[in-house]
Amino acid sequence: MESEENRHNVFVLLLMGSLLTVVGPSAPGAGWQAGSAPGEGWQVYSSAQDSRCVCTVVAPQQTVCSRDARTKQLRSLLEKVQNMSLSIAVLDQRTQRDLQFVEQMEVQLKGLEETFKLVENGHESNTARQYKSIQSKMAALRPLLPVLEAYRADALLVAAFREEVNNVTETLQQLQETVGGPDYHDLTARVDRLEDRLKACMQRLACGKLTGISEPVTIKSSGSRFGSWMTDPMAPAGDTRVWYMDGYHNNRFVREYQSMSEFMTGDNFTSHRLPHPWSGTGQVVYNGSLYFNKFQSHTIIKFSFSSGVISRSRTLDFAGYNNMYHYSWGGHSDIDLMVDEGGLWAVYATNHNAGNIVLSQLHPDTLQTVASWSTNHPKRSAGEAFMICGTLYVTNGYSGGTKVYYAYSTNSSTYEYIDIPLTNKYSHLSMLDYNPRDRALYAWNNGHQVLYNVTLYHIIQ
Repeated sequence: MESEENRHNVFVLLLMGSLLTVVGPSAPGAGWQAGSAPGEGWQVYSSAQDSRCVCTVVAPQQTVCSRDARTKQLRSLLEKVQNMSLSIAVLDQRTQRDLQFVEQMEVQLKGLEETFKLVENGHESNTARQYKSIQSKMAALRPLLPVLEAYRADALLVAAFREEVNNVTETLQQLQETVGGPDYHDLTARVDRLEDRLKACMQRLACGKLTGISEPVTIKSSGSRFGSWMTDPMAPAGDTRVWYMDGYHNNRFVREYQSMSEFMTGDNFTSHRLPHPWSGTGQVVYNGSLYFNKFQSHTIIKFSFSSGVISRSRTLDFAGYNNMYHYSWGGHSDIDLMVDEGGLWAVYATNHNAGNIVLSQLHPDTLQTVASWSTNHPKRSAGEAFMICGTLYVTNGYSGGTKVYYAYSTNSSTYEYIDIPLTNKYSHLSMLDYNPRDRALYAWNNGHQVLYNVTLYHIIQ
């Protein structure tokens, strides 16, 4: 049996994917430590944490001069650049990982082409069968070649961003020593231009088409056969809380764990009592609030953990409820709330759409429907579903052999049938949700809390 430490290490490998990175100025003979007292010469100025890396900025302790307006402006600018440095580190990790995967595909394609030539020149009795098989594999892999070239270009772009940010950071540190200087306004413009370019790059790289799902990593075995667990994709830096909801009806207690390690050991959780029991396993935590379907109703509730009260509730018009249009496994799963890079979504079915899936984007503050799409997929035939980059992905079942086989794009209002295997390790999926910050699928699999990594490719136009 795996130790708790080993299981934690597996999780860290899955979600972090890079070493901790410390960024900050240095001075001859002046060392620093996180949490140093101001009197030691250096102090932690600001820090930002991502699921894959930690970036900490240190700066000289504040003095009387630090109240000068120019010094404050420089400090703000330095923090802005260091935050961009963190974003670039995340982009670099994502790009290099996907580039490595696609390069492996290139090797396979070249190997297939060599084998194809041998078969084409040979005279074996089974040549026709081999020819057809290899031709099919080549057809599937060949579109990855332009993707590979795009990722190579992306890797160079991220490297250029990293070098430019380092140059700007160095200039800022020099200016900070002199408090001002004629180059300040020019530097501000450089930072603004760099930030705009970085945002455009992140927008292009952050989203893509689902092409693969990793083998599952079991984080914990607890609870009943049905339930949900999640982290907040909008949580601020340093907030690594885990939320746990056992069961699919007639329960109103939510567990809050301060970290993934505490969740794995089962220690030190806080219990929140909801004003109403929830229905199904389609709850999400988003920007500090829990969104859930009130039991035996088509009402969506936004519950604030900070205030402990309902901050908003709204009826999801025409949505089936109380096991009218559940997923194929049942469990009052009529309304499934989910989050992706684009925000908050609701998946349900209506009589108007003949019991087929309806997909609505919800405003996270008002819960009003921003836009809706009617699909041709029967809700009762779906095993589970999740959103990635504005596309709804549906599994063909919840037990035994499982795969993602249907995808509906809200960007084009079109659907396609796909074939992406999903290892159903414990033979009963009752919850499957994507977290855009972790780029991972959270699953509740027959009393086991499981994580899957995903591979996304941005579409080459």
